[in-house]
Amino acid sequence: MLLSGLGLITHFQLSAVASMRMAPSTQEGVKQEGEKQKPKDATPRRKFTKEERGALIKRAQVWVPTNIPEMNLKLGPQGGGAFQPGEEVSCDYVPDEDLPGTTRKFNCAISKDDVVKVRYGEDNGKVEGAVLATRLLWALGYGADHVYPVRVRCRGCSADPWKERKAVAGEQIFDRAAIERKPKGEEIKVGDKSGWAWQELDRIDERQGGAPKEQRNALKLLAVFMQHTDNKPEQERVICLPEGKTEDGGCSRPFMYLHDVGRTFGHANLLNESAKSTVNFEEWASTPIWRDEKACVGHMSRSYTGTLGDPQITEAGRKFLADLLVQLTDQQLHDVFEVAGVDRVSRKPGSAAAPASVDEWVNAFKQKRDEIVNHHCKS
Repeated sequence: MLLSGLGLITHFQLSAVASMRMAPSTQEGVKQEGEKQKPKDATPRRKFTKEERGALIKRAQVWVPTNIPEMNLKLGPQGGGAFQPGEEVSCDYVPDEDLPGTTRKFNCAISKDDVVKVRYGEDNGKVEGAVLATRLLWALGYGADHVYPVRVRCRGCSADPWKERKAVAGEQIFDRAAIERKPKGEEIKVGDKSGWAWQELDRIDERQGGAPKEQRNALKLLAVFMQHTDNKPEQERVICLPEGKTEDGGCSRPFMYLHDVGRTFGHANLLNESAKSTVNFEEWASTPIWRDEKACVGHMSRSYTGTLGDPQITEAGRKFLADLLVQLTDQQLHDVFEVAGVDRVSRKPGSAAAPASVDEWVNAFKQKRDEIVNHHCKS
């Protein structure tokens, strides 16, 4: 189906085109949050009512086309604010006592108006998981944060800024780190509440210009493929793309995307146990795609925080995702697992087991892809 409005393609896919050329771009439309940010109070954001948000959800898109075989999964999204794999980034620690979550991260200022989130730690699987999941989503045309594996030199950081949140003298180097940038756009929130529940994908109305059902259903199956266990509303985002802001403060380009997908490539579980659910080769490789092959029910246990579990998949949704996945080349798969650094993570985190090789991860990916491609769901 033809997408309603070229603005979606302009914003999310110009960055894809830039990475195909393998050269940074500063074109308008590919800038990410964090690049040339204005002070927080400089541009007041509109407050949306519950009814306005509901109307925007009905018209939201979730996918845009990409030239999948040409996407550079090693470099990831390019353009303003991008970083090269392993690049050393210097920044100044920004204390934040209210930083949410349960895994190691901190805020750091590259410049006065460019504050980024940094995930770090040798035992923090979300460093590798976020790179894997976001680049897969990006390459296939689904929205995600832009995540870059880097080396961070932090001025003012303690040795463990997640636990010791006060600024200290000197600097720390974090060899295993990833910087996150959000897509440019205004987050659609009601009060302080953001995100969306997976049931809300079913409220999108194609008759009102929203994403067709097969694209939404394919996203559910992709979540199963990645084992996106921590899928509570706060981990997802609804934004108004910059080109969709109207003069009256409304939005003509609502877009729903996955925001925090670091706890993936393991096995989804009730308690979102990190060792089991995050870049765990043994768990991910042994978890089948289908809970019930005949009924086309995806195999993903619903966590206590999540809003998606064992989703029913339509044939149109299965085929839509299959047609995307088969376009990924062996080289692309090798690149994404290599740049994420999976070969430095135990194949069974929490144990003394050696890491799985990049080739083992690639083979597991292809086997799981085959489970989708070679299956057929009753319409």
